[in-house]
Amino acid sequence: MFALPASARVVLESAALAHLVTLNGDGTPQVTCVWVGLDGNEIVSGHLHRQQKLRNIERDSRVALSVEGSAANEIGLREYLVVHGRARIESGGAAELLQRLAEVYLGPGIKFPPMPDPPAGYVMRIEVERLGGAGPWAT
Repeated sequence: MFALPASARVVLESAALAHLVTLNGDGTPQVTCVWVGLDGNEIVSGHLHRQQKLRNIERDSRVALSVEGSAANEIGLREYLVVHGRARIESGGAAELLQRLAEVYLGPGIKFPPMPDPPAGYVMRIEVERLGGAGPWAT
């Protein structure tokens, strides 16, 4: 399993939105913004409903994720992290994960999802295969 460097972990645990790319059935890219967090070396995201991105992953597990960092490199350009990996979908656990991520993305004490008895939903887990982008994690 790929070990995420500390520099990449900082970006993935920040409040920066991640741009998730999955592949539609015809091979075209599907892009959406998602909240992400970490569970060990896996990147996780919670989803209340079985949306297109989840159906795409069930058919083709290849994904890419792009996250803009907050630091600038030596020539003044904003660092960004690109993750290439394989995703899988697990049933249940979305509401609990979204509540944890809401503390990062929305602030402490926020109740999310903002509904009584949210659906169990799905958790997406990305196993990282390689990193790219511009930052100390890029080789």
